Amino acid sequence: MIEVKNIDVFYDQVQALWDVSLNVSEGEVVTVIGANGAGKTTILNTICGILHPERGRIALDGIDITNLHAYKIARLGISISPEGRQLFGPLTVEDNLILGSYIKARKREKKQIKRELDSLYGLFPILAKRGRQISSTLSGGEQQMLSIARAMMSRPKLLLLDEPTMGLAPLVVREIFRVLSNLRERSISILLVEQNTNIALDFADRAFLLETGKIVLQGKSNDLKNNERVIQAYLGKLDVAPKSGGS
Repeated sequence: MIEVKNIDVFYDQVQALWDVSLNVSEGEVVTVIGANGAGKTTILNTICGILHPERGRIALDGIDITNLHAYKIARLGISISPEGRQLFGPLTVEDNLILGSYIKARKREKKQIKRELDSLYGLFPILAKRGRQISSTLSGGEQQMLSIARAMMSRPKLLLLDEPTMGLAPLVVREIFRVLSNLRERSISILLVEQNTNIALDFADRAFLLETGKIVLQGKSNDLKNNERVIQAYLGKLDVAPKSGGS
């Protein structure tokens, strides 16, 4: 579905990504893991058109989107739940959701938008209860759910998730991933950036490890979870088994 091929990305004169390649197939969940500042958010922002690569190519369903404006990429079927949620705080929950459908609203009837609202309220029951509440007054977990639901209002082919568990309590994190599992069952393709490496690798089909702007490991999530480099640097586990031989 999405193919990122050999992209270099800069912020002014500072290079942030070097020769990065990755892909997500239809209905697949792929995660990008790595430390803060590795360039994970830069990958997502480049895919959705906020940034543009100096070199390389990005294609969605075979269509070159490398240099398209963000709104055109959104119309083609890519949506993002950004780091920090970035809601329209003074607006209500329902107004935020309706704005999520704006990019395709002209082609859709009000009844269809209402059906999508009802469907998302089914996935996020707490949002149904908070429909007329001002978004800035929601809890952190509720705001994150709203950010994901708003991204889904455009009915994307590919959902980009940037640090959806940041700052959330474990119980809320489990609820977030319950919802994401439901989206997965609907064959939504997901590209997940997540600093909680354990959760990301448990959820995703495949994974890419990004370090200082470069992909250094890739493969099935289970393989990366058992990789010694990943274990020691990102999973907080060390090999404490006694060594054989000697006294």
